Amino acid sequence: MAKSLRVDEVSGKMRERGWTQAHLAQQVGVTSQTVTNWMKGRDFPRPTALLKLAVTLGLAFENLVDPGGVTEPVIAFRKKAGTKTTDHHISKARGMGHLLKPLVALLSETRQLRTLITSPDCEYAPLRKAVEQTRAELGIGQHAVLSYSHLIGQFQKNAAILVPVLWGKKDRHENALHIRLPEEDVTFVYLNLDVKLEDFKFWIAHELAHVYTPELAGSEEGEDFADAFAGALLFPHECAEAAYRDAAGRVKSGVITALARYATQHEVSLNTVHQQVKRFAKNSGLPPLPVEDRTIHQVRNRVASTTVSEALFEPMPPDANSYISVASSVFQSEFFVALERLVKEQGVGAGYIQQVLDIPLKDSVSVHRALAV
Repeated sequence: MAKSLRVDEVSGKMRERGWTQAHLAQQVGVTSQTVTNWMKGRDFPRPTALLKLAVTLGLAFENLVDPGGVTEPVIAFRKKAGTKTTDHHISKARGMGHLLKPLVALLSETRQLRTLITSPDCEYAPLRKAVEQTRAELGIGQHAVLSYSHLIGQFQKNAAILVPVLWGKKDRHENALHIRLPEEDVTFVYLNLDVKLEDFKFWIAHELAHVYTPELAGSEEGEDFADAFAGALLFPHECAEAAYRDAAGRVKSGVITALARYATQHEVSLNTVHQQVKRFAKNSGLPPLPVEDRTIHQVRNRVASTTVSEALFEPMPPDANSYISVASSVFQSEFFVALERLVKEQGVGAGYIQQVLDIPLKDSVSVHRALAV
């Protein structure tokens, strides 16, 4: 079944405004007959017209379109204990995905040869092998510190567009959102910059795992593998072994001090080091270190943490030009380059930016103004 407009929603918005189909056609830039064909289900708007229709009527995609049997965007929220991904979360993210489609044609041509993990497995041995192969492809050894540039560069090489956003300090899974467009073979990865700096590298590695395993994105299995891969990639077997040997035999406070030193050296969280050392000890048949997960979290929570946005921008909050500049330079993202073309060449407004970035209207107006200059 082909997708079609939700005619009742469109008609309701037209009634609110006192518009006829002819007036709507004028606003969208099509003929009256075209709108008639849409309303009768004879035809469906092209991506650009659909975008203008959504913005003109102020309708989110899920309220504008009945998708029928078409291929939907694949959505993955980072799993977080205590949170629940509802139908509303998925529907809203899919709507964002559909509205992102006009941007794809404005991106650079994507590589056909990409990095794939063909047999993803959370068990220790196969995961270790996948990490070894990945680090070898990146040109770094197993003891080396994995930098942000190593991770960020992999997204661009694998047709994944990073979209840094300022969504505030949320203790929920909206801090990372993965939207894959199967038909276009492009992925958009939203990363909230208003999070702790020490956690951010793990989240980027988690999202990279989704890019490497597209067939698992959106599944519980995919989330479990992404978490396992991220930890092992950032602090692999060889590092975990060294940390265990260093911490073994110490009292609890000494263990924490030793693990914290490795966390600082590798620019990852104390919890990442702790979890990887635990996995190493269990796999090697060694006794666990005398420190519990709860203690590690308590230590972390006592330390004041800088957010990524605070580290990148001075002062906070940044103006639109600074925000766009960082997205392009630091995160090597084509997102705002393509968005600028869409604004200038097709005349999309702030309402579209509000929907695809999921930000307040006043912020989208500022971004639109910066792109339209």
